[in-house]
Amino acid sequence: GSEVLVANKLFATLDTTVRALYPESIPRILVSDTVGFIKNLPHGLVASFKSTLDEALDASLLLHVIDASDPGFERQLEVTNHVLTEIGADEVPRIKVFNKIDFVGDSTAQAALEQTLQNRYPDCVVMSAKRPEDVAKLHKKIVAFYQQDQIEAELFLPWEAQQLRKDIYATCQVLAETSDHEGAYFKVRGEPSAINKLTESVKLSHDIKSV
Repeated sequence: GSEVLVANKLFATLDTTVRALYPESIPRILVSDTVGFIKNLPHGLVASFKSTLDEALDASLLLHVIDASDPGFERQLEVTNHVLTEIGADEVPRIKVFNKIDFVGDSTAQAALEQTLQNRYPDCVVMSAKRPEDVAKLHKKIVAFYQQDQIEAELFLPWEAQQLRKDIYATCQVLAETSDHEGAYFKVRGEPSAINKLTESVKLSHDIKSV
């Protein structure tokens, strides 16, 4: 796969990187990593900087990653909020992710700061990207956001429409599957739009076979 440049420089790159959330979920979640925020941005970079953030307007969720070890992180929050408001993305749902908690003193200091952050920002995630259990915690939070509007449904797939089976597994979480002489029965969990699309596809396939 492609490599992502990591450097302690002012905008080593203005490119965004898009990858699937791993471990992959159903439905698949794509994550776009954009540039960091900075106040007093050099005038020549303003247009390029903001153009990379246009994706935020189309995002269904924003992860705002903040350096928890930086004493001035509150100023970071202000700058980010200001820019997001400027581009019209202030209404997009957001999760604050306080990273680098492991850079904050000893375990006692880390626990104290984590408690403070949780009290101040109840829905935030406090973590270290170096700890697998923390990465898993963030992953769970992201997936939970996308699952909150999902519904459970039952789908019947006649044997003559089994070509749609892969679509069911690709767009929904299959909770149970049984079958009889007429076809397969699925109990699924997924987004309403995905389930409606599958239902229409099954109906269309059945109508075509019946002609």
